[in-house]
Amino acid sequence: MTGRSEGRRVHVMQGEAKVDEGPDTILTTLLGSCVAACIRDPGAGVGGMNHFLLPGSSGQEGARAESFGLYLMELLINGLLQRGARRGHLEAKLFGGARAMDGLSEVGSKNAAFAERFLQMENITYLGGSLGGTTGRRIEYWPHTGRARQIFFEKAVMPPIKVAPPIRKPQAIGEVELF
Repeated sequence: MTGRSEGRRVHVMQGEAKVDEGPDTILTTLLGSCVAACIRDPGAGVGGMNHFLLPGSSGQEGARAESFGLYLMELLINGLLQRGARRGHLEAKLFGGARAMDGLSEVGSKNAAFAERFLQMENITYLGGSLGGTTGRRIEYWPHTGRARQIFFEKAVMPPIKVAPPIRKPQAIGEVELF
């Protein structure tokens, strides 16, 4: 056994939401501070996954809506409803929201808090998942059954950056006449 389950793998990129009901479909994504919501209707056998970069919505004209959690949560839920899911039967798992790099803002924890709040406000059953931490992860989700698997990345250690010594200006020798 290779450790990878057989099936039709569909990768969910940042800013996307995908819905599927195939019994052999595996939705996958890679997460750091981003969050993925895996939502399904077990009775309808349909589920999906999104992958958002920032919580809420921008409120700024010209901002890319597909980066924001509110847009992608609505896109995912509407996609599920179009495929026969019933809003009152939805259940969700959340993953991601890590503080993957020291010194960066708290966007991961804000993403996680937004996603949990959204599920609560929309009365979607929250089954758990894995939010926070300090390392990225790969998520595999079987939308037909609701099974999820998480594989953590090893914490990347950045080698020290070598900085070139400053360039010294050559000292002027003799006189220079400018024209």
